[in-house]
Amino acid sequence: MQEIKTTYYKTPIGIAKITGDKNGIQSVSVLDDDTVSEDLLNQSVPYCLQECGVQLDEYFKGQRASFGLTVNPKGTDFQKKVWQSLLKIPYGKTRSYLQQSKALGDIKAIRAVASANGKNPLWIIIPCHRVIGSDGSLTGYAGGIWRKKWLLNHENPAKQQSLF
Repeated sequence: MQEIKTTYYKTPIGIAKITGDKNGIQSVSVLDDDTVSEDLLNQSVPYCLQECGVQLDEYFKGQRASFGLTVNPKGTDFQKKVWQSLLKIPYGKTRSYLQQSKALGDIKAIRAVASANGKNPLWIIIPCHRVIGSDGSLTGYAGGIWRKKWLLNHENPAKQQSLF
């Protein structure tokens, strides 16, 4: 059995905890507090997690719109199907939970789809932050609504209009 490795990565919106092994990244989650010590943040990153840190860094610098990582999230077949559908939402765009349910072929599964989104173990990499309410509201985000808003603004910053 493969030993799961862990590292911590400082982002502009919190400390991310990354876990995985040679079979892929299993989870990226954001911690709600900054209690991770500088020692943990500065420790050497396990080889199997290094590329994830590099790509997250590029994302936060505005240099990456999608991720090219081997991922190995744990979930049910239905959850994995829902998470796969999230990868089809383009960078800088949003979809409603209803649109996502329709795309998965079952308009009545909206609550199950929303629940699966909430259990997404790969923060940012599988972009559940791009799913919003049908009325445009920023609903349901495990990382906190303020982070969802930050991520959406990061991916689609309002362009300053020229006055002349």
